[in-house]
Amino acid sequence: MTDSKFSKRIKGTIRVPGDKSISHRALLLGAMAEGCTEIEGLLMAEDVQSSIHLCRSLGVEVTQSEKITWVKSKGYKNFQTVTAPIDVGNSGTTMRLGWGMLAGQAKDYTLIGDESLNNRPMARVLEPLSSMGIGWKSLAKQGCAPITLKGVDTLRPLFYRMPIPSAQVKSALILAALQAEGLSVIEEPIASRNHTEEMLPLFGGCLKVAHKQIRIEGPQSLKGTTLNIPGDFSSAAFFIVASLILPGSELILRQIGLNPTRTGLLTVIKKMGGTYQIVDEEVGMGTLKVRHTRLTGTIIKGELIPTLIDEVPIIALMATQAHGETIIADASELKVKETNRIDATVTMLQRLGANIISTEDGMVVKGPTPLHGGVVSSCGDHRIGMMLAVAQLLTSESIEIEEKEAINISYPDFFNDLDNVTEVLT
Repeated sequence: MTDSKFSKRIKGTIRVPGDKSISHRALLLGAMAEGCTEIEGLLMAEDVQSSIHLCRSLGVEVTQSEKITWVKSKGYKNFQTVTAPIDVGNSGTTMRLGWGMLAGQAKDYTLIGDESLNNRPMARVLEPLSSMGIGWKSLAKQGCAPITLKGVDTLRPLFYRMPIPSAQVKSALILAALQAEGLSVIEEPIASRNHTEEMLPLFGGCLKVAHKQIRIEGPQSLKGTTLNIPGDFSSAAFFIVASLILPGSELILRQIGLNPTRTGLLTVIKKMGGTYQIVDEEVGMGTLKVRHTRLTGTIIKGELIPTLIDEVPIIALMATQAHGETIIADASELKVKETNRIDATVTMLQRLGANIISTEDGMVVKGPTPLHGGVVSSCGDHRIGMMLAVAQLLTSESIEIEEKEAINISYPDFFNDLDNVTEVLT
């Protein structure tokens, strides 16, 4: 594919919104803590609003200014009773971590979501929690929301070997373990995102992490704290990839979260021959400079997958413009996201002319392939929607994206920000 076939490039500087994973955890840990937690840079998106709604439903005060969010709580031992179902929208993080947060309450709570979330599996969180003494009941489809949780005021400690890596399941179990009587041990097969482990000590919590094993002695009390949330690396990924695959592109991304359990995309870029530079690095964040580079295909699998699980759709698009074959494997976790992201990614890119096929746990992509116009859909998944928006930059033909409002789940200003750094070549 020659440079002359591209009519756009990426130029400029951007600061993407606050990290979604950290925003959720800041709110929920703040709700469990006693006192006031001050959060700067909280993501103002639909997903995070679901966590705010859960906190407020439990009697926690959440107030906001343009830049600061305050969470004032009497601690998890003083959550109020809620008789009506609590609607957490499309937020799987809110629901799964919510189960852990509520496990130590000798009360019944019912959580419900939208149609998509109500079809996502919750048993893999609730079954290990059951060993701690809680009860639960699905009110519709077995193992899915709406679900009523019957918490207990004295949780038993937990010893659990996770069958597959999941930061959400792990985090839910950590929140429950904080409330249990005794030592809980959680083992991961492969290390997943560690935001909860890193943030807990900021609230005065204590845990030990070694050799993929987490040890927590409970019960513990948490105290309010002050947090500054970096830019979301998963949101930045769409701009990073656009800059790499569009000739003539150069982009600076400021204050991006650089937690190594989240930045597997950067490892993939290196494997594919891509160019980037990290400057002004602080604890957990830095500025990233990216420019267009000729990429070659690679193999992505194993322990790398949990560090880029949310970036697989945009990596697949990147692979359509790389030279050679790219294989993505061990990514079966994608089947239980907002949609089946393996099928959705492959189907939508095939509609645009990509040479891509699905496998049992991933996909195979051959490139470089010119893309063409067509009608596609986000399938109600924000990350599929943003990937398709970047794909629009690769062709002069029209691409119609249906259900693009799903992008509001994590990045309401995405299209404006993308337009601001996109130059049309004449």
